[in-house]
Amino acid sequence: MSAADEVLDVVDRDDRVTGRAPRGEVYARGLIHRCVFVLAADARGRVFVHRRTASKLVFPAYYDMFVGGVVGAGEDYAGAALREAEEELGVSGLEPPEPLFKFLYEGPGGAWWSYVHRVRCDLPVAPQASEVDWHTWLTPRELERRVADGEWPWVPDGLEAYRRLTAFRPGGG
Repeated sequence: MSAADEVLDVVDRDDRVTGRAPRGEVYARGLIHRCVFVLAADARGRVFVHRRTASKLVFPAYYDMFVGGVVGAGEDYAGAALREAEEELGVSGLEPPEPLFKFLYEGPGGAWWSYVHRVRCDLPVAPQASEVDWHTWLTPRELERRVADGEWPWVPDGLEAYRRLTAFRPGGG
């Protein structure tokens, strides 16, 4: 089965399931669906950053500071966050990612509910070759510099999630 054939829940602007459709149709028709974003950091606080493969359906060969992806039909955000983090990092046995906040992304590529998580990964990574073309670990300061300098094309949804994350304060304070 290709990525375009994967069945996703279609949701409304309130994140309520209204139906199901193959991923290719969801993107072609601009239907709202669900995604997870997981910021993975190592014991030293460095963030996993990668370049997506050129074969990705959305934002091929762009850089991202999150691992993650679409939430499958019937799957919950927490399960998808753990599954996607382990798949893309090429590890098993991660602690469940910590859920932080959710927002409706609307921009280049379409619209999707985006649930941002974070996880600590002290395991040696072996990123999934079909998803990750290149990777490194950057300190938060190095990541901020890379985002600001504009040299790397960042996935727009990940960049929006990153901007919201840097402004996020648990408990509103």
